[in-house]
Amino acid sequence: MSTTTATASPPATINATPPRQRGYWGNVGYRLRYDPVTLLFGTVLLLIILCAIFAPLIAPFDPYQESIIRRLKPPGYRGHILGTDELGRDVLSRILFGGRITLTMGILPVMVATLIGGGLGVLAGFAGGLINALIMRVMDVFYAFPSVLLAVAISGAMGGGAVNGMIALTLVFIPPLCRVAETATTQVRNLDFVDAAKATGAPLRLVLWHHVLGNILGPVLIYASSLVSVSIILASGLSFLGLGVTPPEPDWGLMLNALRQAIYISPLVAAMPGIAILITSISMNMVSDGLRSAMDVRS
Repeated sequence: MSTTTATASPPATINATPPRQRGYWGNVGYRLRYDPVTLLFGTVLLLIILCAIFAPLIAPFDPYQESIIRRLKPPGYRGHILGTDELGRDVLSRILFGGRITLTMGILPVMVATLIGGGLGVLAGFAGGLINALIMRVMDVFYAFPSVLLAVAISGAMGGGAVNGMIALTLVFIPPLCRVAETATTQVRNLDFVDAAKATGAPLRLVLWHHVLGNILGPVLIYASSLVSVSIILASGLSFLGLGVTPPEPDWGLMLNALRQAIYISPLVAAMPGIAILITSISMNMVSDGLRSAMDVRS
């Protein structure tokens, strides 16, 4: 009688790869990728920036070329898609070239103010004591004035021009950014992982770079992005008042000032620079709101 020995087959191995864990910024990118509203307005904002960068290539006319016989012509007149202004210059070309100056005056002051104000805020929040009191009391002096009034006062004292306008806007945005950075740093400074890093003998620069800056970067960036639209409006307002860009440079605020006399003759042409400012500001605000939602760790 023969017996058969059953050989047990080896257990099947499960070759399942665990899902890749996304980091903080990976989660931010993932949320932004599935946010249709932010993607829509981000695309609009990107198109505006690209049109401003490549304005010399896509502008149909010379933005400085004047013609008395083409004054205040309606949109579509002889190839002028958005019409002509009070001096016969093509409005579309001037809006494209004006976007370069307006966007620069809107973005650059916020970037510089973020570096200066954020650095002072981190120093004040981490050092505390007398240094905190000294820095924040100086910031409170500037913070006490409305941003519009302060920008007009500083720009008026220094004189007109795009450079002086950007300096004025930078000084306006430093105090609020410093306060946001100081508040966030003060909260992070008292957390346990910062005390643990100090107890292990970690250098101060590493504690600041890895533990402090890494945790306050989100709130500071969100607040800074929300200031870009404010900066664009303030820059256009300075140019409108004659304290920013000087003629004949194309600028949206300067174009509004020049075309305000033609509001009853050609209202559509006169409204074009204002529409450009409105679309850019709304797009920047919506992108800032989407970024804030994506960077919220509680969501």
